[in-house]
Amino acid sequence: MNMEVLRSNLDPSPSVFSPFCEFHKKPTSKALFSWKQGNCRTHKSRIKIVHCLEQENSSAKSKNIRVLGLNEDLVRRVGGGVLGFAAAASLCCDSPSFAESLTVAFPVSHTREQVNTVQRTLVETWGLIRETFIDPTFNHQDWDLKLQQTMVEMYPLRSEEAAYGKIKGMLSTLGDPFTRIVSPKEYQSFRIGSDGNLQGVGLFINSEPTTGHLVVLSCIENSPAARAGIHEGDELVEINGERLDGVASETAAQKLRGRVGTTVTVKLNSVNDTGSACVKEIKLPREVIKLSPISSAILSHLTPDGHLSKTGYVKLSTFSQTAAAEMEDTVHEMEKQGVQSYILDLRNNPGGLVKAGLDVAQIWLDGTETLVNTIDREGNMLPINMINGHALTRDPLVVLVNEESASASEILAGALHDNGRALLVGHRTFGKGKIQSVTQLHDGSALFITVAKYLSPALHDIDQVGIAPDVQCSTDILNSPRDYFNRKNSAKSLESDSCVLLAEHQLDDIQLLQGSAS
Repeated sequence: MNMEVLRSNLDPSPSVFSPFCEFHKKPTSKALFSWKQGNCRTHKSRIKIVHCLEQENSSAKSKNIRVLGLNEDLVRRVGGGVLGFAAAASLCCDSPSFAESLTVAFPVSHTREQVNTVQRTLVETWGLIRETFIDPTFNHQDWDLKLQQTMVEMYPLRSEEAAYGKIKGMLSTLGDPFTRIVSPKEYQSFRIGSDGNLQGVGLFINSEPTTGHLVVLSCIENSPAARAGIHEGDELVEINGERLDGVASETAAQKLRGRVGTTVTVKLNSVNDTGSACVKEIKLPREVIKLSPISSAILSHLTPDGHLSKTGYVKLSTFSQTAAAEMEDTVHEMEKQGVQSYILDLRNNPGGLVKAGLDVAQIWLDGTETLVNTIDREGNMLPINMINGHALTRDPLVVLVNEESASASEILAGALHDNGRALLVGHRTFGKGKIQSVTQLHDGSALFITVAKYLSPALHDIDQVGIAPDVQCSTDILNSPRDYFNRKNSAKSLESDSCVLLAEHQLDDIQLLQGSAS
């Protein structure tokens, strides 16, 4: 689903180990968890351009520069038109090999400058894969030779797009769909989802599959679009006088975003209050739009024994930088309002920042429990444990999951389930048990690299398997309707959501058992 407020389809799951994710630079207020690995230092990959003849002369004088994987024929061609690129990849691990500087030489294209720029991106990509990819055999291939082959293939190309295609082809040989390079625009969209803020008008849009028309899915509350009366189902037909026929939703999203204080004019096909079709032309100011990953409601109902029960429903849509802080605020507020149990809805949550998932877990857990186990490229298992955790609430908790709950969602669900904190209700999760680091490259593109695998605290393998719920979500399990009332601030759809109803049913049983035990 593409939107003006884009929810990235990149399945981003940056690792807490990653030295590259810029969105990890902000320190947390306290240490929440630890792992058995040395402290990471943030380094930036850098490329130094030198003439190959100069490189050959200087290499004899400098022991920390070496030419890797170049056959003699290629090195002989160091006359005019050949440059050396020194790619320094100082990465976040204790291995001495990560302090190396790597020097590689290859012919520069005599065509467009953009292709030469992509050649630099190729070297950055190759070096980072070489040092951090989870599989040190690189899918049983000679990775140095792969660089040579890609260089030769890229040399005659005349377009930037074709050159990037060669990098993608090189990465595809690794056999890992999660290790990939994305364009600067795609990475910008990912950063928007991770940072939780954008500059725009607050419209969620999507391309209607049968007609290709751009349709409004919703507006962010109190955004310029919402204040202007734009509604779900309105068709977006023009932006600043430009027709949108055949325009992709991502392209339209880019046109809607812009610097705060500027305006954008949109034309929509809509329906007025009388039900008649109409055309609206609206001038919208661009503002800073806060994307909240949390939506919540308090669900009040009568328990089977006739008591009034309040259940806090919290839906987490993505693991952004603000997810844990907003979750903490929501739970604090619900505790003040006398909530007695909780439903945490992770359905359709594709993941996000792994660290955010771990931060959310500590809101619900006590002590020094293991949150997740990671396995590095050497096969070493590294548990990540909480440090003196203090749960905000010990009220009964049910976590809702489904086939689209992935990555950080599975880490959180596994942490809460395996530590005995929550019951899982729904359907088996997606099954993505790999963690990526993210590096922004010199040209604004980004490289996602699988750097670790993870197992649940109980050592259950999640990758390509998923997590099975304790209770399958099925309306057949509910034998009779229940009386629901006073659902202030609750989305109407929750009242007919069979998984939510089943979760409340399970919470009633848990509270009944706890009451009997006391």
